Amino acid sequence: MYVTIKILTSAIIIAIISEVARRFPVYGGILAALPLVSLLSILWLSVQGESPEALSRFASGVLYGLPATAIMLAVIYLSLKHSLPLVFSLALGLTSWGITLIVQNSAIKLISSFT
Repeated sequence: MYVTIKILTSAIIIAIISEVARRFPVYGGILAALPLVSLLSILWLSVQGESPEALSRFASGVLYGLPATAIMLAVIYLSLKHSLPLVFSLALGLTSWGITLIVQNSAIKLISSFT
């Protein structure tokens, strides 16, 4: 039952945002940029009894992924702006996301080796 509530709540939020985006693309984008998924995930994890340390590690992981996500969205935006097909734009965006995470991880390891 609990999983069903999580799924329905999440689906309703996504449906509302997509409807707003259909009518008002800029406002839909702003709503989609809200950290709703992160906040809902923290809430669900907390309700499930996860420790504050686990919630902190989750929040750290979200922060770790932000630069790659920002670059992915920029690549998708630019691709679509230059009339590339949606599937190709998404593929480029996801590829840039993965490459950014690899580069970011390598940079962190390199910096850590100096300390």
